[in-house]
Amino acid sequence: MVNLVKIVNNASFQRMESALYAAESRQRVISNNIANAETPNFKRSELVFEDLIAKHLDNNAETISGKRTHEKHIPIGKGNLRLPTAQLVTDHSTSMNNTTNNNVDLDAEMALLAKNQLNYNFYVQQLNHDFTMMRIAITGAK
Repeated sequence: MVNLVKIVNNASFQRMESALYAAESRQRVISNNIANAETPNFKRSELVFEDLIAKHLDNNAETISGKRTHEKHIPIGKGNLRLPTAQLVTDHSTSMNNTTNNNVDLDAEMALLAKNQLNYNFYVQQLNHDFTMMRIAITGAK
């Protein structure tokens, strides 16, 4: 019997889960920016996740390790791939409206909201597909 916990806890699922949580958190941050578009002295925030992952992967390119099941297999690096967590960054350097000293561009935020919703939907669809494929593999159903 295949250990289902081991399959669900693999790196692929963990990355997808992290991306899903980041998209959920980003939705809250963007919604907060939109809600405060007219608030005096409000500074927009942004949730940075993908850039941190890219930087992390670039820095750790040599620390990825492959699992060797036979002593004659070629070793692939060493170490682990612990993913960074998302960071909330507030932009204090710009101002969109000089009268209120606010830097929220409503059109840009709405575009970010739509992009984030598409990403979130993609992550959910991918996880559903992966679970469907596992169910088919376990039950043998078509």
